[in-house]
Amino acid sequence: MEQYWDPLRKKMVAATPEERVRQWFIGVLRDTMAVPEHMMMSEASLSFGQKTYRADILVWSREARPLAVVECKRPEVELSSAVLEQAMRYNAVLGVRWLIVTNGTKTFLYKKVNGVFTPQQTLPVYGDL
Repeated sequence: MEQYWDPLRKKMVAATPEERVRQWFIGVLRDTMAVPEHMMMSEASLSFGQKTYRADILVWSREARPLAVVECKRPEVELSSAVLEQAMRYNAVLGVRWLIVTNGTKTFLYKKVNGVFTPQQTLPVYGDL
């Protein structure tokens, strides 16, 4: 079975289509947005009510506060309002400033401005998160 090295979990993981997208976006965060690897976490567990969820990628501030949550989907999955709602459920627990949803083909960014997530056109660098 094919596997990928996850630099955040420090282990080999199954090479599923969603994992391919997650590993690609970890590279985007690190190489394009200049997020230090030690400020990211993949498959982060969080609780909302009685349910436990796993955020695909969390980005942390230097003050150890969550800054961004990234929801990754397989390339054939449409980035619908349901996908954005899933990321918003994570935000209810985390209180992040950025929501990012991607399927590896399309990526949508949302920044919290005056308490409302608004679409953004460009990827910020870590210092601007």
